[in-house]
Amino acid sequence: MPLLLKGAGVTVQIFIVSAVFAFIIAFIAGLGGVSRLKFVRVFTRMYVEFFRGTSLLVQMFWLFFAFPILLRAYGYDFSMSPYWAGIIALSLNYGAYASEIVRGSIEAVPKGQTEAAIALNMTRWQRMSRIILPQALRMMLPGFGNISIELLKGTSLVSLITLSDLTYQGQMIRNSNPGMADEVFLALLVLYFILALPLIYLSRFFERRASKGVAK
Repeated sequence: MPLLLKGAGVTVQIFIVSAVFAFIIAFIAGLGGVSRLKFVRVFTRMYVEFFRGTSLLVQMFWLFFAFPILLRAYGYDFSMSPYWAGIIALSLNYGAYASEIVRGSIEAVPKGQTEAAIALNMTRWQRMSRIILPQALRMMLPGFGNISIELLKGTSLVSLITLSDLTYQGQMIRNSNPGMADEVFLALLVLYFILALPLIYLSRFFERRASKGVAK
């Protein structure tokens, strides 16, 4: 159990850092998806479709193994730690999924809200920050809760690039004690569920808070 708890600490750290970057990327890409500039929309769509359409594990392997080799071939002495390779891959991948939540929520705000803001002579930034985003954010919360839980579970893949997270520690214990496979994997299931519980309750809490005073 001490080894598993040590790995759980690494998992939580990776999750928190990746989640921060993923949601920053999500808002940037989501706003880019509704930009008036065509090249911004095209670039954003290319990013989203690439990271949604390719495997997270392959992205992680490419960053950790292939990218440094490619740079060395051009004379750059570069290496990437498994910690940052995992975080960058998780952030870019789940940021792409979350950006669609942002874009869809913004587009779901009734057009009449924008028209009313224009009639009040608001700038585009004022319309977005004061009228559209506050309403869209309420619609984003369920999706963000699901993405957060998926991201937590996705951190288990960093064990395959030698990062000592919860799954990696479980595999090491199983390899040294083959007869304990059932107990180890049961412990992993329980620990991942315990780690996900706060996200589940926080998601529901924020959804209830955001829905107060809003007509059904």
